[in-house]
Amino acid sequence: MKLGLIGNPIKHSLSPWIHTRLLNQANIAGSYELYEMEPGSFKEQVSFLRKEALDGFNVTVPFKQKIMTELDDIDEQAKLLGAVNTVKNLDGKWIGYNTDGKGFLHSLRAKYPELFDKNIKALIIGAGGAAKGIYHTLKNETTSHIDIANRTSERAREMMEAGAESGNGDILTLQEAESRIASYDLIIQTTTVGMKPNLEQQIISLKNLSEDTIVSDIVYQPLMTSFLKEAQAKGARIHQGHEMLLYQAVYAFEIWTGISVEESRLLGELEEQLKGA
Repeated sequence: MKLGLIGNPIKHSLSPWIHTRLLNQANIAGSYELYEMEPGSFKEQVSFLRKEALDGFNVTVPFKQKIMTELDDIDEQAKLLGAVNTVKNLDGKWIGYNTDGKGFLHSLRAKYPELFDKNIKALIIGAGGAAKGIYHTLKNETTSHIDIANRTSERAREMMEAGAESGNGDILTLQEAESRIASYDLIIQTTTVGMKPNLEQQIISLKNLSEDTIVSDIVYQPLMTSFLKEAQAKGARIHQGHEMLLYQAVYAFEIWTGISVEESRLLGELEEQLKGA
């Protein structure tokens, strides 16, 4: 089986490490290669990629939207989100999917199943591609009140209004979100703020955070961002970015192979791998 990843930059991606282990766990012979593409010659490089006859590939920044014009069909959820992170080669046709939201929700449910036994109030910080996937999956699979905080309200409004149903929540500035921080059961940080090498950056203060709130940060390098460190110091329960990274990869693998694998056994290995990164 031939699999891969397209994006730029991707040389430090952990996807080959993850998918090699998933292939081994499923007893499938195969490879997972990196295809770093230049935005200026994307179409030409996609033509080359078709000749590689990959069984499937992942897509990361900055091509999650661009790849959609090169596909033969797109899953309804990916259409709604306007982004594709997984492509399957089905009898020579490329079909696009998005596993970000599903992967995030599965990883959160695996760690904190009790969160889904009640109506909750959630805050999503950011309105980018990952935020869209998380927002719409959370909205569709729970009865939560979900606020969105972003630097620009226009993008947050677009995210909330996408799809047939209007959102149950408010659009906030970052300052407004900070002032309401004590009222949330779940807070999800979806921006790149705090990612290596900017380890001290933090998008908002959690000074007034309530104990026992679940605080998630999808950044996985470092494992413990400044945001998560402050949350933990306030008595919050934390959800780290590498958990979403693994679970969205598992869903992509299932799309390609039809095989469900046990992801929990890989979580500790991935954490150790990141500690050494």
